[in-house]
Amino acid sequence: MLLEFNVTNYRSIRETQILRMTASGYYKGLEETNCFDTQVSGLPKLLRTVVLYGPNAAGKSNLLRALHFMQMFVLRSHAHQEGQGINAAPFALNGRTQAEPSEFEVFFVQDRVRYQYGFAVSRMRVTREWLLAFPEGKVQRWFERNYDAGADREQWYFGSRFTGRRRLWQEATRKNALFLSTAIQLNNEQLKPVFAWFQKLEAILPGAQINLQFSMDQCASDEGKERIMKFMNLADIGIAGIEVRKVPIPPLNPEKFSPDIPEPLKELVMRNLQGKEIPDIRFLHKSNAGETVLFPLSDESDGTRKLFSYAGPWLDMLARGKILLFDEIDTSLHPLLVRYLIGLVQNPVINRNHAQLIVTTHDTSILDTDLFRRDQIWFMEKDREQASRLYPLSDFKPRKGEALEKGYLNGRYGALPFIGELRF
Repeated sequence: MLLEFNVTNYRSIRETQILRMTASGYYKGLEETNCFDTQVSGLPKLLRTVVLYGPNAAGKSNLLRALHFMQMFVLRSHAHQEGQGINAAPFALNGRTQAEPSEFEVFFVQDRVRYQYGFAVSRMRVTREWLLAFPEGKVQRWFERNYDAGADREQWYFGSRFTGRRRLWQEATRKNALFLSTAIQLNNEQLKPVFAWFQKLEAILPGAQINLQFSMDQCASDEGKERIMKFMNLADIGIAGIEVRKVPIPPLNPEKFSPDIPEPLKELVMRNLQGKEIPDIRFLHKSNAGETVLFPLSDESDGTRKLFSYAGPWLDMLARGKILLFDEIDTSLHPLLVRYLIGLVQNPVINRNHAQLIVTTHDTSILDTDLFRRDQIWFMEKDREQASRLYPLSDFKPRKGEALEKGYLNGRYGALPFIGELRF
């Protein structure tokens, strides 16, 4: 369960931007559907969904990228080799920030315990890392590391409640890797809930190719295939069935390769593909005569292909209580389908495991108080120095029943593109 995410000096984000998933006590509507209880004493209810609006290039995608970067660094940094650079991307339009680290921090609940974890990284090393736990509501500072650039050494602190082979884990942690990631690989039991939380994040980000594997894997069983079909037919596309087969890759002809490709590389490609199979996905449709007609995936619309690729992650998110980051959810999907998909997440009967959804969109038709509480709607825009600024609709204290779509398009909440006049 995500409570809050903070990011500083990453891509278009310069100053610290804070996204909160906690429900505001000021708003009382849709509590039974759009909010849920953490079962942790002292914490407010959390929001199932947050939606983010703003013009193109305002930084919406960068906010999701930042949380995804944090996740990937936690999961993979232990494998970094000595001297390997870190793909940090500080704010580039200011000379000072380019030399400063990027910083990421999350507040979350895992196994009914609240945690606060964060780190800062430059392009070559971790400069800070910290973890606080709040069992039974009482803070425990488990560990902290800080890099002293003047002395060129790291300073470490371990709390009395953090136990185990601390010295071994510390010495094994490279400067370009996280202590959390390294300690997990060396069988630290105490940090497993923290690491497990990051494994529950899923992301559908801009520019990524459609990944069909997750949905295809779901179709391996009759039960999974039925779930995917039900999900697909929400869009009223008339699928009568799904057929997934494995087709052997035909033998490659070396003469078909470009002459510019070196012979060793040709041999490597041919060797790696020899005996491999590729999936062949076909959708079954019914003709007007009642006959079954098979359509290959390539003959289906872009919207159908995308819906199939989304089906696996979406159903898995609901079943496992994951957190899904979805950029531009409205792309190739009808607004009513987008509304329905969000409604699935906000249905407490379907979303029994408290999955959470963070989406960006330009679809103002869902900017509706029948679908969202006012604390679920956020905006992002750039300031005069081209730095992204994030803020919630609740800053404007909109009236109950206010026409949010009209207010947004009229500029009441900002975060609109400036469209000039083209003259010839």
